[in-house]
Amino acid sequence: MPDSATRSATRAAAAAAPPVLDLPFDRAPDPDEFIQAAMDWHFAPETGSPFWLARAASLDFDPRKDIRTVADLARFPDVTGELRQVPVRDLIPLGYGPDPDLVGVFESGGTTGTPKRIVCLREWMDRLTHGMSADLDTLGIPRGLDWLAIAPSGPHMVGEMVGNIAARHGGTMFRVDMDPRWVKKLIAAGRGREADAYVDHLVEQAAEVLRSQDVGVLMTTPPMLERLARHDDLIELVREKVRGIMWGGAHMTADTRDLLRTEVFPGVRLYGTYGNTMMLGGATERVATAAGTAGPADGAEEDRCVFDPQTPFVTFSVVDPADPASRTPVPYGARGQVVMSHVSKSCLLPNNLERDLAVRVPGPAGSVGDSVADVRPVAVFDDQTVIEGVY
Repeated sequence: MPDSATRSATRAAAAAAPPVLDLPFDRAPDPDEFIQAAMDWHFAPETGSPFWLARAASLDFDPRKDIRTVADLARFPDVTGELRQVPVRDLIPLGYGPDPDLVGVFESGGTTGTPKRIVCLREWMDRLTHGMSADLDTLGIPRGLDWLAIAPSGPHMVGEMVGNIAARHGGTMFRVDMDPRWVKKLIAAGRGREADAYVDHLVEQAAEVLRSQDVGVLMTTPPMLERLARHDDLIELVREKVRGIMWGGAHMTADTRDLLRTEVFPGVRLYGTYGNTMMLGGATERVATAAGTAGPADGAEEDRCVFDPQTPFVTFSVVDPADPASRTPVPYGARGQVVMSHVSKSCLLPNNLERDLAVRVPGPAGSVGDSVADVRPVAVFDDQTVIEGVY
C-alpha cells in the first residue's frame, strides 16, 4: 500500500486539475472552457500522459494554444491505431499521481485486426454511469430492479460498464458471458453451425436466469434479442418480468426495432446505446425516440433511433464517407461516416474515425457536435471485412 506521503502527493496532483474538469456530474461544463482546460491538463509536463507528452513533438500545432473548441479537435491525428502497441501505463495522466484509481484495462473487439487497448479510471466510469442511470430515470425504468446482461466481459468494457450502471441504479446484475471474438472467427471461417451452437449455449444460460430470478432489466445485443425471440416461453418470461431492455453492441435495423417494440415485447421499454471501447462507453438513445413518441430532430418522417453523446466529453461528427480523411461534414439528414472524440480528465482520444455509417442529426439544445441515427457498420475498415456476429 502507498504510504501517507505518497497519498498526499497523489491528492495534491489531482487537486491541480482545473475546476471545470472536476464539476459535479449533474453540471454540464462550458464546452470551450472545458476543451481549453483539458488541453492544459493533457499537455502540461506535470499532468499529461507520457503518450501525449511524447506525441506532442510530432504535432504541427500547440494544443495548449491552438485547440480552443470542440471543432478544433479535428486538427489532431487519429492515433487509435497506435493503441495496439502502446504500453497502457503511458496512457494514464501523470496528474493522477502514482496511485490512480484504475477500473481496468479494456480492449476493442478486434473486428478490424489486433485489439486496441485503453485504460479507464474511476472518475470517468462514475461520470459515465451517472449520466446513463439518469437517462434510465427519464425513461421511467424504476430503480432497484435486478439486471441480466448477456454481453462480453473479460477484456471488453461493456460488462464492467453495465455492472456499474446496474449498481448505481440500485440493482444486482446477473451475467451471461459472451465471447464475440470467437463468434466472429467462426463466421469468418465459414463455421456457421458452430457459431449457432455457441449462441444456443448463451440462450440456454439466459433462460435459466430468467426462469429463476426476478429480472427487471435485460441488457444484450440485437442478434441475441432475435434469438431469444425464437422461443415462445422466453418471450412470455420477458413480457412478464422485464421493464426495460437495453440493447447495443451491434446495429439494429428499423424494421427489427419496430417489430420488437410493437409485437414481440410490447409494454417493455426498448432502449438503445451506441458505443465502443475507443469511446470509453456509449451514447444513449434520445428519450423521445426510445419512447416511440417522436422522430429525429432533422424532421424526417420515419421514427429513427437517435443517439446523443454525453457532450462535451464525447462528441460526434458525421463526414463524407467517400473522403473521410477530409473530415468534411455531410448535410443534416444525410448518411456519412462517424468521427468520435473523447475528451475527459482521464483520457484524450480525439478525431477517431469509426467503422460506422450514420445519418447526421442535430444535437439537443445545449450540446456540441452532432447526434447520429440509423447506425450501421461499414463493409470494410482498415482493409478488414467487418463482421458483427453477436456483438
